[in-house]
Amino acid sequence: MLEPVDSAPVILDGFERREVMVGHRVELPCKASGHPPPRYRWLRDNSPLESDSRYHQSVSGLLIEATRPSDAGSYVCEVWNSFGNAKVVGRLVVKQPLKAVVSPRKVRGSVGSQVSLFCSVTGSDEYEIAWYRNGEKIYQGINVRITGINNENLVMEGMAKSDGGAYQCFARNGKMSTQDLVQVILEDGTPKILSAFSEKVVSPNEPISLVCHVKGTPLPTVTWTLDEDPVIKDSNHRMDRIITTEGHVLSYLNVSHTQVTDGGVYRCTCNNSAGSVSYQARINVRGPASIRPMKNVTAIAGRDTYIHCRIIGYPYYSIKWYKDSNLLPFNHRQRAFENNGTLKLSNVQNSDEGEYTCYVLVDPEKQIHRSVHVTVKVPPLIQHSDSQSASIGQRVFIPCVVISGDLPMSITWHKDGRPINASLGVTIDNIDFTSSLRISNLSEIHNGSYTCIARNEAAAVEHSIQLIVKVPPHFEVQPRDQDGIYGKSVILNCSAKGNPIPTIVWNHSKGAGVPQFQPIALNSGSRIQLLEKGSLLIKHVLEEDAGFYLCKVSNDVGADISKSMYLTVKIPAMITSYPNTTRAEQGHMTEMSCTAHGEKPIKVRWEKESHIINPDMSRYVVTGKEVGDEVISTLQILHTVREDSGFFSCIAINSYGEDKGIIQLIVQDRPDPPEVEIREVKDRTIALRWTMGFDGNSPITGYDINYKNKSSSWASSQMTKDVSPQLNQATIIELHPASTYNIRMFAKNQIGESRPSNELTITTDEAPPDGAPQDVQLEAISSQSIKVTWKPPLKHLQNGLIRSYQVCYREFGTGGSPQYNTINVDTTGDIETLTLDNLKKYTQYEVRVQAANRAGIGPTSEEITITTLEDVPSRPPENVVTTATTPETISLSWSALSKEALNGMLLGYRVIYWANLPDGGQAGLCVPISELERLEKYTNYSIQVLAFTRAGDGVRSEQIYTRTKEDVPGPPAGVKAAASTSSVVFVSWLPPLKLNGIIRKYTVFCSNPYPTVISEFEAAPDVYFRRLTNLNQNWQYSIWVVAVTAAGRGNASEIITVEPQAKAPARILTFSGTVTTPWMRDIVLPCKAVGDPPPTIKWLKGNNGTPAPVSIDGRRSAHSNGSFVIRTVKAEDSGYYRCVASNNWGSDEIMLNLQVQVPPDQPRLTVTKTTTTSITLSWIPGDNGGSSIRGYILQYSEDNSEEWGSFSISPSERSYRLEKLKCGTWYKFTLTAQNAVGPGRISEIIEAKTHGKEPQFAKDHELFSSINSTRVELNLIGWNNGGCPIDSFTLEYRPVDTTKWTMVKRDSLTKNPILYDLQEATWYELQMRVGNSAGTAEKRVLFATLNVDGSTIAPLPKTVDPSQENRQGNEGLKMMVTIICILVAISMVFIVLLVLRRRRREQRLKRLRDAKSLAEMLMSKNARTPDTVNKQQQTLRMHIDIPRAQLLIEERDTMETIDDRSTVLLTDNDFGETSKQKSSTVTHTVHYQSLSQATGPLVDVSDARPGTNPTARRTAKAGPATRSRYASQWTLNRPHPPVSSHTLTTDWRLPTPRATGSVDKESDSYSVSPSQDTDRARSSMVSTESASSTYEELARAYEHAKMEEQLRHAKFTITECFISDTSSEQMTAGTNDYTDSLTSSTPSESGICRFTASPPKPQDATRVMTMAVPKAHRPGGELVHLPPYLRMDFLLNRGAAPSGREATGQTCMDPQKSRMAKRPALLAPTPSETPSSALSSSGPPSREAVQQWQPGTSSTLPQREPGDLAQAAKLSSSQESLLDSRGHLKQSNNPYAKSYTLV
Repeated sequence: MLEPVDSAPVILDGFERREVMVGHRVELPCKASGHPPPRYRWLRDNSPLESDSRYHQSVSGLLIEATRPSDAGSYVCEVWNSFGNAKVVGRLVVKQPLKAVVSPRKVRGSVGSQVSLFCSVTGSDEYEIAWYRNGEKIYQGINVRITGINNENLVMEGMAKSDGGAYQCFARNGKMSTQDLVQVILEDGTPKILSAFSEKVVSPNEPISLVCHVKGTPLPTVTWTLDEDPVIKDSNHRMDRIITTEGHVLSYLNVSHTQVTDGGVYRCTCNNSAGSVSYQARINVRGPASIRPMKNVTAIAGRDTYIHCRIIGYPYYSIKWYKDSNLLPFNHRQRAFENNGTLKLSNVQNSDEGEYTCYVLVDPEKQIHRSVHVTVKVPPLIQHSDSQSASIGQRVFIPCVVISGDLPMSITWHKDGRPINASLGVTIDNIDFTSSLRISNLSEIHNGSYTCIARNEAAAVEHSIQLIVKVPPHFEVQPRDQDGIYGKSVILNCSAKGNPIPTIVWNHSKGAGVPQFQPIALNSGSRIQLLEKGSLLIKHVLEEDAGFYLCKVSNDVGADISKSMYLTVKIPAMITSYPNTTRAEQGHMTEMSCTAHGEKPIKVRWEKESHIINPDMSRYVVTGKEVGDEVISTLQILHTVREDSGFFSCIAINSYGEDKGIIQLIVQDRPDPPEVEIREVKDRTIALRWTMGFDGNSPITGYDINYKNKSSSWASSQMTKDVSPQLNQATIIELHPASTYNIRMFAKNQIGESRPSNELTITTDEAPPDGAPQDVQLEAISSQSIKVTWKPPLKHLQNGLIRSYQVCYREFGTGGSPQYNTINVDTTGDIETLTLDNLKKYTQYEVRVQAANRAGIGPTSEEITITTLEDVPSRPPENVVTTATTPETISLSWSALSKEALNGMLLGYRVIYWANLPDGGQAGLCVPISELERLEKYTNYSIQVLAFTRAGDGVRSEQIYTRTKEDVPGPPAGVKAAASTSSVVFVSWLPPLKLNGIIRKYTVFCSNPYPTVISEFEAAPDVYFRRLTNLNQNWQYSIWVVAVTAAGRGNASEIITVEPQAKAPARILTFSGTVTTPWMRDIVLPCKAVGDPPPTIKWLKGNNGTPAPVSIDGRRSAHSNGSFVIRTVKAEDSGYYRCVASNNWGSDEIMLNLQVQVPPDQPRLTVTKTTTTSITLSWIPGDNGGSSIRGYILQYSEDNSEEWGSFSISPSERSYRLEKLKCGTWYKFTLTAQNAVGPGRISEIIEAKTHGKEPQFAKDHELFSSINSTRVELNLIGWNNGGCPIDSFTLEYRPVDTTKWTMVKRDSLTKNPILYDLQEATWYELQMRVGNSAGTAEKRVLFATLNVDGSTIAPLPKTVDPSQENRQGNEGLKMMVTIICILVAISMVFIVLLVLRRRRREQRLKRLRDAKSLAEMLMSKNARTPDTVNKQQQTLRMHIDIPRAQLLIEERDTMETIDDRSTVLLTDNDFGETSKQKSSTVTHTVHYQSLSQATGPLVDVSDARPGTNPTARRTAKAGPATRSRYASQWTLNRPHPPVSSHTLTTDWRLPTPRATGSVDKESDSYSVSPSQDTDRARSSMVSTESASSTYEELARAYEHAKMEEQLRHAKFTITECFISDTSSEQMTAGTNDYTDSLTSSTPSESGICRFTASPPKPQDATRVMTMAVPKAHRPGGELVHLPPYLRMDFLLNRGAAPSGREATGQTCMDPQKSRMAKRPALLAPTPSETPSSALSSSGPPSREAVQQWQPGTSSTLPQREPGDLAQAAKLSSSQESLLDSRGHLKQSNNPYAKSYTLV
């Protein structure tokens, strides 16, 4: 190796300018030679370079990583040693990517408008911009201006429609370019006239307004002309314009006072930059016609000309044109428009010149005219000439000849669109019609376009000639000798000018000898390229590039020119040979060598990763030697270590450059173990992913994976060997689900095996069970239920924890649905049980069971079949047809039931039938036959058919009404005959007991002697008497009666004898019997008596002991014809009435039993059984009101619904099952009984719920089966249907940071849904709604998708605003203060309530002590002697039924609370005097609480029956808790000392009638006192309206007490009056002697009052309490239906009935709005058919005759005498009525809908 020579630094490599893209790497070269080795320092912008990790300084220069714009600037590299210094100065330019942005971004213009665009370019200060429109380059022109330093502004004037499109800005800087574009949208802005004025005729001084409505962009301007002359704006002519909201223009021309001169053609012309448009129309002004003066016209030859004859005035008849006395037109180029006076001359010729006259005919006898002269002018025509070309210095002549056109004319010249400048040296010669250009010395400035312009009076024309000047080539830059460095680029400069543009060609001669030039091949992409200006670029200079280069220029103008230069190539230091890679084993010696070549001297040094190796180090040895032109350097490492691995650089340096050889040294060792992690875990696989550590600098040859069960040792582990080294992940398969494994790995290379990796402990996921449930068993437990039991699958087949089961079932066989019904069941233990409900009856089902864990559902068990139990048929037989075949038989037929409706094995059919008799019918019979025999003749039967199985009877068919056929009637039931005088006999009879048809007539036979018929009399079917005259005195006559129907004459009645007598004893023709009538009607009890003299008649009431005379008052009266009339009959009018007739010769009497019928009492309704789809109701009938129950009406409604359904039920039924109800739904029910009077009170509303509830999601179930980065699988097995089939399921989700939900609608839960296309690493909110008929359940949950690598993301942040925290703190303090204030207020209110409660309790207890015993009163009322009372009745059993009430029985100081839903049984032992002798008065008070109860008795002792309580929903919605409520109580007092004694009548409402002759020996005074208690703290509080029945009964008790004879003059005392619930005051009213007015001290508000009356009438009070609310009847003076034997119209004086009694007393009835549950309207009763005779006798009317039991009209009340009327009026005026004319408590509408308060 040569020894270096001491020298100052010499720069070997430097730079003047470097360009780099931002973010890229750049090296600024600075290399110097010298000895000792020089030192370096860098400066930027004359300041030392700041420390930055991106800067790396080396002997070759400065390396800058990831350049930034701030790195740009001037750099100085200072180099020095002890012998001198040097420096390199250069500039670094950091380029950014060019970016162009055109603004504005949206351009909307119009045709003719101006558009300006600006192109902003960033990334460089030096760039060129070019503009393009629709891909074509835009050049500057007349309407296009491109301005700015870099042409960044583009301005376009007068845009045409074709100028719209995409405008691009291209920016270029060297090799970089960018572009941006905007869309220019041009709307057709040409003006368009939308509407305008029309031609019209006006009178002088009439104003006109002309409007032009025009649009255009930009807004057009509008001008107005009249006959081509502008309209002058003055006081009479006004012009204006308005801009509309749509951007349109409305231009107005208003003429206030039109004159004849204002007539003519008006034109509005609209102009803008886009164009022009006009509209014209003629306005005619009435007046004398004339022609406006016309100006002479100049026409251009070859063009069209128009001549207008402007006429003013109107009317005129015609317009004609003449030329030289010739009418126009007379050739094809002429056209006259007669309507507007216009003449058109087409293609004008010289012959068209002359005078033209316009003639206007203004009337038939007169015409006017005016002339105009037309002059024809000819425009110039220039002879065409071609372009010229000439060389510099030559002479040029350019002519311009005008070959035609009128003289004089002028000729001018322009160059490139502008007048010719005198400085050009161009001579212009003009001679007559010619002109020429002369250029004596042609130069480059003469190049261009020359235009000749010729003008005369007609027109101006032009013609252009192109002059091309040719210029020979000449050098701009000549070539010079240059040096080139080997491997670098070099540019050989050469450029030239000329016209045409010259061509440059380079030749090359190798070596330094005599040049032998050869052409240079310039191929595309080659190393040598010709630049745009002509210079030659040589990339990567080679040694053979040295030599001579010749630049030759030519353009075919003049001689070619050329110039040569010499290129010298300098060789920099180069590494010619070195090993790329050297391998060494750790601990061994290794060496590396490299060979250098280039200009001498060459220096070689070694570096390791930019650090220079110091040869003095103990482990490194560097040696060098020269071999020929090359230098060989060797680096030796004595003992290698792992850290020696890396890149070593061998760097050769000389004065012209340096070169580097990089050698990679690889020190090899055993690899490090890999880092193992879990990529994915499934049920039977585990996916691993690993990261390899140091491979020991030896390629990995494979991996070994070692895994085992957690409970095993590594010795028994399994090994997967030699996994490919190209893989970084693997999957272990065939694992067992839900098992825990240990996993580790080893890496291997050629050196050896690594240590074991980190150990992983992983548990595989659960998999769906592989085994089915065991021991599946089925048991049919009902007709719609199957019990399923099973055990879990085998343990090793469960694949996880069994969490639930799916029970799948369907009908067995081909007839059923192929789809399984599925029920999810949670795991409970070793043996699972499920009951399948709502199945089809008597149907075979197949059942399968599947087990499920978190992963899914396992296989199904084997199919097992079972049949549900039998049930009763669910439908009635259809097509039931009945036919009456004989008077005693009815035949039936029906269609057989389908198999689906049988629900079992059909055993047969049953027929249920009963007779619909006037008294309410008879009990039905059930027979298994299809023909009914031995029926009653001509009787209406109700018939039903049902099918039955082994389970029982099915549903009955609807009632069919069939009447048996007619037959001959039976004998009349009775016959009477009595002598009236010595020759007259009256005969009366009763209709037959068995009519057997419609009675057509009656025949009365008279015989003397019997059986010789001496006379035969006929009577109408509705007549039951006959007057026989002309008989002989003292003769014995035999008389009998026969009834006749359509079937014939019936049997004869009994034969009676009668003897006419002069002294006839009194005899009554009316028959004894029973009279039945609905209440609230008028009833007539007839008593017709005959005798001589006429007998007197007296009425008595009562059949025990001594009957008393009947009371005669305003309601009861006796008539002169013997009848007794009772108006508005009431229950207390029931009893036995005796009519006694007597005269001097004898007496007679009859007994009539009057029975008053009332609507039935409400049934007691209860719920006995519920399923998911049915509810079974049972009931106990109430009192029938004296008439047989004819049926029930059951009404039902869903909770919170106003829609009610109803069913009619047979009277014999006591239960009913409603099918096909909604699962898990609350229902309301009421029941109403019907009898002959009508429907009774509606039962209390009860509520019941079908089984089932809304769906629920089990908390311990996992909702998500799997989650990855883009999809989620849901596990819906956790949803439980609640016992009701699920009918709706909606699923939606959204990212938590958005509000838009994505809906995934599904109709079933059988398959687990999968959500696809989710965003990775995102939090979502999931919402599910699952519904069935019982309700809807909702579940919301948050979940997050995973990252792409499978990792989880961070939880949702919970940000807290500090201001919010302070605000929350302040709010917390405010909340605490508020709560403390509320607690203090509540405490004070509580103390006040305690005080009030104590006071009210004392008052209430005082009232209770003063009350008399209800039980004592009831006992005295029902007291009987032991010999007359049945033993079963000796102990009074009183049932007090209070639905949903709490009963509180108080006796002295003891109090007993009885549970809700209870019935209290009170006997004589509870009220007996023997056990209660300590107190003179025993009081039992019953407190009750009711929920919106309908009107009716609160205490009913009319029927001893076990108490029932309707099923009540404890969670029924209650009203506001703060409402005032009443606790109503009934107290009936019985004092021990008797007050008075009188006989009591039999109570027809008692279950057991009293024995005849039994007499009560004492009576009790009584008081009916509904009181109130405003103690809100007690549980007995009820709402005011819930006590509505109490108010009604109080009113009825008060009314009936006044109507009693014993109390007619009684003293009524209002003992106590409580104000309504808003006040606690007590008011005491005064007493009324002999008057019933309650107005004394009337309280100002509604309340409840207590009254007492004496003497008492206990049965009336009891009757009031047990009285049902009637169905409204309207008597209107009509009679009730009497039995036929009482309807003897001849005995009654026919006349108009007087108006009903008016209630004149003052009442204080205040309806209070009820909050009770709305009850359904009463339905019409089931119609029944009765014979017409029954209609006129005792039964209800037939369906055809009268609906709703309206009273008949066949009988009327007799006319009253004046005295009777006066007496009735007096009685009426003295009695206050709390009831209306029908006996109802006065109210507005339905008695069940409102409650009333008595004041």
